[in-house]
Amino acid sequence: MGPVSRLWFQGADGLVFAPYGEPWRRLRRVCAAELLSHRRVASFRHVREDELSRLLRAVASSPPSSPVNLTEMISTYVADSTVRAIIGSRRLKDRDEYLRLLGELFSIMPGMSLPDLFPSSRLAMLVSRAPGRIRRYRRRMRRIMDSIIDEHKERRDAAGDEEDDEEEDLVDVLLRLQKEVGDQYPLTTENIKTVMVDIFAAASETSATALDWVMAELMRSPTAMRKAQDEVRRALAGAGGGEVTEDVLPGLHYLKLVVKETLRLHPPAPLLLPRRCESACEVLGHDVPAGATVLVNAWAIARDPAHWESPDDFSPERFAGDGGGGETRDFRGADFEFIPFGAGRRMCPGMAFGLVHVELALAALLFHFDWSLPGGMDAGELDMTESSGLTVRRRLQLLLVARPHALSLLCHEVVIDY
Repeated sequence: MGPVSRLWFQGADGLVFAPYGEPWRRLRRVCAAELLSHRRVASFRHVREDELSRLLRAVASSPPSSPVNLTEMISTYVADSTVRAIIGSRRLKDRDEYLRLLGELFSIMPGMSLPDLFPSSRLAMLVSRAPGRIRRYRRRMRRIMDSIIDEHKERRDAAGDEEDDEEEDLVDVLLRLQKEVGDQYPLTTENIKTVMVDIFAAASETSATALDWVMAELMRSPTAMRKAQDEVRRALAGAGGGEVTEDVLPGLHYLKLVVKETLRLHPPAPLLLPRRCESACEVLGHDVPAGATVLVNAWAIARDPAHWESPDDFSPERFAGDGGGGETRDFRGADFEFIPFGAGRRMCPGMAFGLVHVELALAALLFHFDWSLPGGMDAGELDMTESSGLTVRRRLQLLLVARPHALSLLCHEVVIDY
């Protein structure tokens, strides 16, 4: 972590940037077992499906033949789902400022400022504008999180022993663990704030980015779009319902291939997160000194022609056992040619939390709507230029025309229930 990034996390260790050691290991175990376990992720199913309903109604209520800003709608869906999972409500008073501050933070932290180039220089810290901006954003963000934590503490104190573990949000879990672990591993309020930001950043920013890229790639590949839609609609017809729920996701094999191929071409964080070399070593003839900051280019690895056939082509079938060079590879850290979520002990702990957002929303968008580009635009004309930041989104927002499908109940019901 560079000196500018350290200003954000000063005085508090979280999941992402804390140095390796016993405190980090304990926090990681706690989060894996309590915060981001499959049981905990499943407990927020009603939140995801409720926010998905809002997304679908927002799309369906758009004027006929007018493009919708799908990028913006996806970001709202993922952000509100994640906020509700963390704090238990979508009615965060300072929601817009909270999201804006996070966006500003994501845009600053990956950049190379003067202090990052000259970390030992006090003059660089004084001259650069980045440290001041980070400090201001940190103060504002901490004030928002203080009010959230205070509200949760008051509610928990009032509820006493009647608090239901099944209805806990993630802040409730962290406050409960703060009491339970005690001196064994002191979980400070500053730790809780940092973990809140870690989870929100990992879940919301990466999920929204991945979902936006999936839809863009499908618009450029009508054959893949048709196959994915046919699969979802057959599955729903077989289930006898017109509502996409998480129960149908395990059977959507081609949809999972589409997500997998998109993650290969467009890993949300293409350089992953900075790593620190703990001891001097040699890599491919290059000396890497102890303490060096190392960036892993997951984007380049996943497009290496030595390991991938036609690496720049969007081909979900490459993972379907058709001999395309990727059929046995998975993104869960075992195959180093394909690591969109990293690998090893620093692998993204919120992978399951984020993936279910992507798969659920994608299945619903493909089932309920037929999609086209505005103004008769050809698929090859869709701009796929990338932006820069902690995560790499498309430079332009995705504007698409949505026409409700005949099987969709949204054809007859488009009132948004807020």
